[in-house]
Amino acid sequence: MRKILTIAILGGMLALLGGCHSAPVKPETPVENRDLNAAPKPADGATGNPTTESGPEQKGLDPINDPKNILSKRSIYFDYDKFDIQDKYKPLIESHAKHLANHPERKMLIQGNCDERGSREYNLALGQKRADAAKKALLLLGARDAQVEAVSLGEEKPRALGKDEAAYAENRRDDLLYNGEF
Repeated sequence: MRKILTIAILGGMLALLGGCHSAPVKPETPVENRDLNAAPKPADGATGNPTTESGPEQKGLDPINDPKNILSKRSIYFDYDKFDIQDKYKPLIESHAKHLANHPERKMLIQGNCDERGSREYNLALGQKRADAAKKALLLLGARDAQVEAVSLGEEKPRALGKDEAAYAENRRDDLLYNGEF
């Protein structure tokens, strides 16, 4: 009797599970973890081309605030004790430079940041080198000198408060701010 009851219960559970035909929904990758070089997935009827600065603005949304636009990405991350811009951030820099060149009324403040390791003076100098590297790249790609200012915040504006490599990596960055945001 016990065996028959167990089989009946299992059979009922399988029937319930078998009746559900919906496929599991795969969550979209968070913006912070996306590869800047990867092409976005096309929406229904879309061409699959990423939205660029010169593309159409969605519902009157400023391209720098449109999460589907590369211009909404405004942080550049650096390796430990480095200030060279990695290849994966070059499309981001190019897009911001093009936007600035096409919008001379826009201004940008680049804030260079460091993790907490190193002296205050060292981190201020390294943060300035990081901000200057981004400014130089923007200027070489078409932005005007009067549009871009580079400052160092050193270790004073951490994004992550942990004491591990993940937190340190999050704090080694340049933040690109447009007028109205600083």
